[in-house]
Amino acid sequence: MASRIRLEDRECPLSTTVQHVGEWWTLLILHDAFDGYTRFDQFQESLGISSSMLTTRLRTLVEDGLLERRPYQSNPVRHEYVLTELGHSLRPVIVTLAAWGNSRLPAAERSMILVDAHSGQEVEPVVVDARTGRRLDDSDDFVFAAGPAASDAMRNRYATRTASPAEEA
Repeated sequence: MASRIRLEDRECPLSTTVQHVGEWWTLLILHDAFDGYTRFDQFQESLGISSSMLTTRLRTLVEDGLLERRPYQSNPVRHEYVLTELGHSLRPVIVTLAAWGNSRLPAAERSMILVDAHSGQEVEPVVVDARTGRRLDDSDDFVFAAGPAASDAMRNRYATRTASPAEEA
């Protein structure tokens, strides 16, 4: 698949991530995979997607390392699509996107909610810093900065945002 990322955005993690999971059907297929769907016909029935579109999206998810294609039947040969470790690592992202969507709806209009599997109580996912436990939704307290592999252009973009860890020491 040809890259849809502009040359100057190739080092941006948002651009490279969107290249892999930023397409409508891809997110919905991953959501179904998190719900335990593994077979082509399950995905197709759940999503109402055409065979050709589903084939293309599943192939891309396999090529990107998010799903693994495994035979589950030998005569005729049939395959299932199982989340890889990399695919599983996207679950918090999908959960957070769904929670963001739900936060814009009145509670009575939410068709899907996240609940604690043991208590059945609705939960509210938030993204926090693993080290401090602070919520990351405040754009004044948390900003992007150039990382160690940043190009000069990326360093210039973020030069005035924050001091690097080396400069703070």
